[in-house]
Order: sequence, then C-alpha cells, then structure tokens
Amino acid sequence: MTTKSVELVASPREPHFVGDGFRVHNFIPSGFRLDMERMDPFIMLDYNSKFKFAPSARPKGVGVHPHRGFETVTIAYQGKVEHHDSSGGGGVISEGDVQWMTAASGVLHKEFHEKEWSKEGGDFQMVQLWVNLPAKDKMSKPKYQAIENASIAKVPLVNKGGEIEVIAGEYKGVKGTATTFTPINMLNVKLNQGAKAEFEMPASYNTGLLVIEGSILVNGTTKGPTNHFVLMANDGEQFTIEATDDAIVLVLGGEPINEPIAAHGPFVMNTREEIVQAFEDFNKGKFGFLED
Repeated sequence: MTTKSVELVASPREPHFVGDGFRVHNFIPSGFRLDMERMDPFIMLDYNSKFKFAPSARPKGVGVHPHRGFETVTIAYQGKVEHHDSSGGGGVISEGDVQWMTAASGVLHKEFHEKEWSKEGGDFQMVQLWVNLPAKDKMSKPKYQAIENASIAKVPLVNKGGEIEVIAGEYKGVKGTATTFTPINMLNVKLNQGAKAEFEMPASYNTGLLVIEGSILVNGTTKGPTNHFVLMANDGEQFTIEATDDAIVLVLGGEPINEPIAAHGPFVMNTREEIVQAFEDFNKGKFGFLED
C-alpha cells in the first residue's frame, strides 16, 4: 500500500452563530477547496470549538426548520443538546454521544441546549456534519439513531496509547455502531502524548481530520494544530497520526457518491427542480408538524 499524503491544512475561519446556541467555524463547504463535491459524501462540517456559555433560563439553540435529502450527525464533546424532529426522533445527547438523523424525504427539526444544562451553563463543544444521500435514498423514510457513548465500539491502542471510538465504518476489523447508506468511516481518535495510530482508507475515499484537542503530526511531518482541519489527498491508502500533545481527532473518510449536487438552504438534492419541489412540499405542510 502507498501513503495517503496531506493535501492542505485549513485553519479555522472566523466563527459565526447558528441560531443563538451554536458558535461554529465552518470548514465544509468553504474557501479552502473544501466544497461539497471535493468532500462528498461529507457536504457540511460546522465545528463549535470549545466556548463557554453563561447560564440561561431560556435554552439557546435553533428553532424549527426543515431538512430533506441528507443526514445530520451531531457529535457531543462537551455540553448537552436536546433534539426533536417531526418523525418522532429525538432525545438528549451529552459528552461522548452521537445523534444521527436521516432527514431523507423530509423532516422538521429543532435543537437546543438541554434545559438543565442551560441553567448552569459551561463549556460547549460540538461537531455537526451533513452526510449526503444517494439519489435512490433521498426520498426514503426518515429515521433517527441515538448513539450513546457506552454503545460505541472502542479499540484500545497498544502501550496504553489511547483508544479509537468507531462511530461508523470500521477500524482494524471492529465495526462501528451507526448504520450508513454509503461506505463511511467516522472515527473519534483519542491519543495520549507520543502515541501513534495507523489508518487505512481506499485512495478514492475523501478523507479529512479535524483536530478537536491537542496537536498532531500526520505521516510524521505535517503539523495539525488544535481546531484545524487536515485534508488528505486521494493518492494512497495508509497514513499515521501521532499526538504531540494529548489529542482528540475526528477522522472522516467516505466513498464519494459522485452524483450531481443541488443545494439550497436546508435542502440537498440532485437537481434544481427537486429543490423547488422541496420548497413546495414544505410550504404545503408535507414535512409534518413540530411545535416550536
């Protein structure tokens, strides 16, 4: 096997608020060549880097809004979030948990800081991804996967170097907890200082590393500082991550769907006509009902 090299290291852009509860750096799609086509099937990545929210009697967040044509994945590192959607999915995710919502044919969705956590406030740190769906599945039935950390498969590293949480896909033969529509590896990598882990992804997989905590060396040479995104080239299969400090890294790799992408606001389809239809269906109430 050949080495998968580093294509670029993207620094965090100026943060902006999504609603009033999520202060995020946007990496996908962005001006770093990280557009939807380049990172397909990962078509959006917002990173709420560690941010302290003051106590609030009214939970902050994002009110009712629609989605169609893709999946949302929220990974909690610190803080608690409460989700609800019009298909009946929802619940609270806290540190280490993952919420995987398949919007598919259409849902209404809302997400807020969990009520009791909001009253206390504190450090808040989350990742939200949008994962594209192939055309044949875009109008399938919505579903919801509530993945508690205790249920996530974990692979210990040698010499107590840390562990790898396999959210989706597989690592060293250990399969992930989440079910996916297309081949995806989503790994939460926790490395102690000086530890090293090896990874294999097909050359065709669009692959990236988000440094959540600490700092890393990729392939022994390229530095990945905290809150930076490392884009891997499509030129090989193997790469290594070494922790220069205690580190947490979200590793993403996925087989591109390679279908046309038509995106507008909360809808991601294959044609502009399908986007127009999504707006019409939303306005006619076909996404169900969800109380504010």
